[in-house]
Amino acid sequence: MRLDEKRSDELSVDSIQHGNKRWWTENTMSYDWHGEIQFPRYSLEWFDAVDQGFLKGARLYGSDARPFDRIIPFGELVGKNVLEIGCGMGLHTELMTRAGAHVTAVDLSPTSVEATTRRLALKGLKAKVIESDAETLPFDAGSFDFVWSWGVIHHSSRTGRVVRQIARVLRPSGACRIMVYNRASSWAYSILLRDHLLKGRFLRHSFEETLYRSSDGFSARFYVQEQFEDLCRSFFHDVSSEIMGQESDVVPLPRQLRNYALRLLPESYLRRAQAKRGSFIFLTASRPLSA
Repeated sequence: MRLDEKRSDELSVDSIQHGNKRWWTENTMSYDWHGEIQFPRYSLEWFDAVDQGFLKGARLYGSDARPFDRIIPFGELVGKNVLEIGCGMGLHTELMTRAGAHVTAVDLSPTSVEATTRRLALKGLKAKVIESDAETLPFDAGSFDFVWSWGVIHHSSRTGRVVRQIARVLRPSGACRIMVYNRASSWAYSILLRDHLLKGRFLRHSFEETLYRSSDGFSARFYVQEQFEDLCRSFFHDVSSEIMGQESDVVPLPRQLRNYALRLLPESYLRRAQAKRGSFIFLTASRPLSA
C-alpha cells in the first residue's frame, strides 16, 4: 500500500481503526527496512536479526548490561502485574518477563500476537499474549501495577480513549510509561521540508496529513510535548515527559553518510542532541485519577 493512499479524509474513526489493524497485520514491524533479513520468519535467528535492528535504534537509552534499562524500571517489576500495549515482535515482552514480571501483552494485530507467542515459546518464557484493541481493554479496573507502551498509541484512532483505559486498569499506586511521536523533532521537520514544501504537498495536505502519510502505519499522530502531557493530566495526578530519540535524529542524513558522521561525534554529544530534537516523547504518569 502506498503511503499516500493509506486513508482518505472521509473515513470514520472506526474505519481508521480497522485500517490500523489491517496495516499492522500485513506489515510486520521487523525493522528490516532494506530487506536484509534472510532467515525464516519466526525462527530464532530471525528474531535475533529483528532485535539487532531494533536495539541499534534504541542504543542511546539502554546500557551494555540490558537493553532499555535506562527507561524500563526492570528492578521494580519483579513479581508485579505488567501490561504491555502493542507488543509488536515481542522484545519488550521478553525483557520484562525475564526481569521477573507477570506480563500480559496485547496487540491489535494478530501477526504481532503470533510473533510474540512464538518468540516466548522459542525461548522457554511464559506471558499472556492477547489480541485486543487498547481503546477497549478486556481487563478489570486496577488489574496492573505497571503499563508499558512503546510507539503504539499515537497510531490509534482515539488516543485519548487509550490513555483513559490505561488509567482505568492501573492500580492506585500504579504507573505507566508511554512513547509517542514528537512533532517538534528533526525527523518531523525533515518530512515537512521534503514532502510538504519541496514536493508541494502543502497544496493538498495539512502538516498533520503530511506527517502521518510519511510514517509507518495506517495513521499516526505527532504530538507537541506539552500537548501530550496535558492530555494525560486528564487521567493522572502526576505526569512528566522528556524528549528522546535515535542516532538518525542527531545526524539526519542517508544511512551511509550518517554512519560515517557518527564515528566522528562523541557519545556525550549524541546523548545531548537526541534529548533536544529526538523523534519521541517519553511520558511517565502515575496515580490515576480513576483510582
